[in-house]
This record gives sequence, C-alpha cells and structure tokens, in this order.
Amino acid sequence: MPNPPDAPPPPFPFSPKEAMEFMQRMWNPLGVPMPGFTLPGTGAAAPPAAAPGAGALPFPNPAAMFATLDPAELERKIGELRVVEGWLQMSLSLMQMSIKTMELQKASLETLRAGQAPDKTG
Repeated sequence: MPNPPDAPPPPFPFSPKEAMEFMQRMWNPLGVPMPGFTLPGTGAAAPPAAAPGAGALPFPNPAAMFATLDPAELERKIGELRVVEGWLQMSLSLMQMSIKTMELQKASLETLRAGQAPDKTG
C-alpha cells in the first residue's frame, strides 16, 4: 500500500556503515585477508605509524601496493592482483553478455510488434 502524500518519508533503509560493509562483502565474499583491507566486524586497529582511520579503510589503500621491496612479497601481491583482474574480467564479460541478451530481447519484441501492426498501405 503506497504512503499517503502527507506521511513522512520512510527511514533510510541502511546506514553508511552498513553500506560500506555490504560493499566489502561484495568485493571479498569469502572474507579472505587482503592487504589494505579490514574485514567488517573485526575492529582491526590501525598500525601506530599510520594516519588516523587508516586501518578502517574498507577498500585497498593504494600506498599499500608499494610498501615493500621484498621480491616474494611483490610476487604474492602480483598474484592477488591477477586474481582480482580475473574476477573483474569475468564480471565484465557477464555484464556484456547481459547487455547483448537484452538488446536481442528488445529487437525480438520490436520485430514481433511490427509484425502485429495492421498494414496501412492498402
């Protein structure tokens, strides 16, 4: 049932914190620890030398990508980024396939509607 016109708007369905936690779960559904991430609800503290709030970033910290010169650590980070790249490519492919499917559906509907329209040339 729709709200009457004089009713106040419904309360916001979620808080900004809940929105950030949702985004974190979307980007990291298995909760795998990743450099520069803090998992929702873990309350991980920032390192003492970090800026205030740096440990609470829900997304990767760009500076964390260049924080080491250890070849093994760099190789591990490269591997992690390749996994993310693969996931993004898969998401892009699925998005492109969805768009093409909808375009085909639209073209089919337009063709059906054009074929059902009465012929006015006669």
